[in-house]
Amino acid sequence: MALITCRDLTLGYRDREIVRGLSFSVGKGDYLCIVGENGSGKTTLMRTILGLIPPLGGSVEEGEGFSLREIGYLPQQTVVQRDFPASVWEVVLSGCAGRRGLIPFYGKEEKRTALGNMEKLGLLPLKKRCYRELSGGQQQRVLLARALCATKRVLLLDEPVSGLDPVVTNEMYRIIESLNRDDGITVIMISHDIAAALKYASHILHIGDAVFFGTKEQYAASGVGRYFSEGGEEK
Repeated sequence: MALITCRDLTLGYRDREIVRGLSFSVGKGDYLCIVGENGSGKTTLMRTILGLIPPLGGSVEEGEGFSLREIGYLPQQTVVQRDFPASVWEVVLSGCAGRRGLIPFYGKEEKRTALGNMEKLGLLPLKKRCYRELSGGQQQRVLLARALCATKRVLLLDEPVSGLDPVVTNEMYRIIESLNRDDGITVIMISHDIAAALKYASHILHIGDAVFFGTKEQYAASGVGRYFSEGGEEK
């Protein structure tokens, strides 16, 4: 069953179209990588799914029993965000804010959720550390734990390994793969890494001059998939 269905989407801002006629669905347990040329609308698509900007045309539909408000989001970090002067515990716990409603404090359930996600990602020894003092890889694990506090079902990840060294990149990919495979969390990830998409994803959405949606095997056999995986460079 599809959790999210996008039908005939036109993406952009005001009167500026970026991509037109985009249709795809994301099912429970899928691992979808969104790839394509720079400026093709990948982040715009993610912001549209989150409801941060409206589509210029078409629709984003919720599956039965699922709300887009249940999505956990890990955005790309800005320089200012990397220097955020809060503790690791405060950052992770803030991911539970959507659970509180009008209650002005975090309860036992939210604190248990935050601690559980910190333990899952090996962050308990860093609980009292200042976020801005951490390495890039540690910060990304903190933000992933924060996103997990907002969901048990769907993660949206915008270039989660951007700026990380190869060792830390592989570690982050393994963590995301485990969350998808072992915890059953549906993953939607923007990536420029075609090789990683073909290794880890179940489905690939390619947007740009060419548009493709299908399994990673279908993508690898397609013309656009062969071009980008066999040496074609993003523009």
